[in-house]
Amino acid sequence: MAETVQTIAESKNKASALVKVDTERVLADINDNIYSGFVEHMGRCVYGGLVDYEDKNGLTNDKGHRTDVSEALKRMNMPVVRYPGGNFCAQYHWLDGVGPKEKRPRRVELAWLNEESNQFGTDEFMEWCEMNGYEPYLCLNMGTGTLDEALAWVEYCNSDGNTYYANLRRQNGREKPYNVKYWGLGNEIWGPWQVEQDTAEHYTKKAFQWAKALKLLDPSIKLVACGCTGFDTWDFEVTQKLISKVDLYSIHLYTSHQEYYKNVTGPAAAERGIQIVSKLLDLAKITENQPNADVKICFDEWNVWDPVKAEGQYGAEQTYDLADALAVASWLNVFIRQARHMGMANIAQAVNVISPILTSKTGLVLQTTYYPFVLFSEHMRGKSLNLHVTTPLYKGETEGFTGELKWAQGTEPYIALLDVSAAIKDNHLTIAVVNRSLEDDITAKFGFDGKFDDSVKIWTIYDDDVSKKNTFEDPKAIVPKESSGSFTKINDEGYKFLKHSFTMLQFTISN
Repeated sequence: MAETVQTIAESKNKASALVKVDTERVLADINDNIYSGFVEHMGRCVYGGLVDYEDKNGLTNDKGHRTDVSEALKRMNMPVVRYPGGNFCAQYHWLDGVGPKEKRPRRVELAWLNEESNQFGTDEFMEWCEMNGYEPYLCLNMGTGTLDEALAWVEYCNSDGNTYYANLRRQNGREKPYNVKYWGLGNEIWGPWQVEQDTAEHYTKKAFQWAKALKLLDPSIKLVACGCTGFDTWDFEVTQKLISKVDLYSIHLYTSHQEYYKNVTGPAAAERGIQIVSKLLDLAKITENQPNADVKICFDEWNVWDPVKAEGQYGAEQTYDLADALAVASWLNVFIRQARHMGMANIAQAVNVISPILTSKTGLVLQTTYYPFVLFSEHMRGKSLNLHVTTPLYKGETEGFTGELKWAQGTEPYIALLDVSAAIKDNHLTIAVVNRSLEDDITAKFGFDGKFDDSVKIWTIYDDDVSKKNTFEDPKAIVPKESSGSFTKINDEGYKFLKHSFTMLQFTISN
């Protein structure tokens, strides 16, 4: 397998590029879990999104699930869904959300300064996952919660024994265990916005003991350590101390900016964070004498989020334009290129809250960001390929983490204007290309190995106006346009990628 995920050279012509593809230069298997999702008790993600217990418009099933939301999510094909947070989980006590609904307490909720009815809890989430084919991933309360409470939750979900919490599950109507595989050891505990913020030193000592106890109860579970952004000393300390006890290491990052170029280049910060954490994990194998450790990165919160335009305490219902869709496509290119290190990625969130899907009482709209996610999920699977790309470069300012981190100055000399990844599965080679240039179409020549059928499938997301959005009044302003092309022509003449566009090319390898 190739060691370098991609080599980049600068094209002196701002309108031309070269993409060299060798189908033998495999980087790694693409883990399907990079297309996973996230549900938090925040804004209208759960109530009014996943479920509507007061529906008067025939949009729900007998469980209260929004069936239109379920259908829209089905196309995203998310294998795993994380729950219940997020910041919410630092004050969440799972027992509040099980048992008869009329007896569940209504609580003050401090993460988003709201009230939580607890009408949707563990069993409702598990039922929703089973009905839609998702594997659950539960995040433990390491803020106000206790180890006893965490052990009880694992017992409730996974035990088939004759014990108190297993029997409580049976009493609540579920005989068989849910067999939840993924469990998060807290969320963003480093953050000053957290209830019970903590230091890396104290967190690692606590998480080490929690992990030991949880795996004594159920050795089959996979534990996710709480990481930072990949750019923090927290990541150094936690990777070194927990590598022997966890299976995945979580990092979070959101990118967004009012300025076009800072918006569409922001996801490159995530690639840098993944590269740093992967090296920290390698270092931990040496310092902690864990040569066989295979801890992958779990990027379990990512998206384009501008907290000025979409404040968290007011539901974070950001509306997305074409530029945001290009940023999401660039995020997904990162995960494909970094496939060797990726164990999971979870777009935040599934519905309404900084989501590709927005609902009203009478329907929903699929935002611009929905479509690149669906195209990647449908076509970018199998194995990630190493590429060489000669492209015009972006050399302006870069900002990640919504402007708080000027991550690239002095550290990242190459930010490709033609952002490319490639995947091969069975006899299909699929190339995903974001032309980040605001002003220029870029014609790319291709260097292929092997033989291909002449028919090429093409999907393009483009509009003259990068600020255009899908709305309830105009829900299909930005949608992919499917067309076909000729391999012979593309091989001979190249392919013109429109300015500020996303394009996916799918080639069929000849037998």
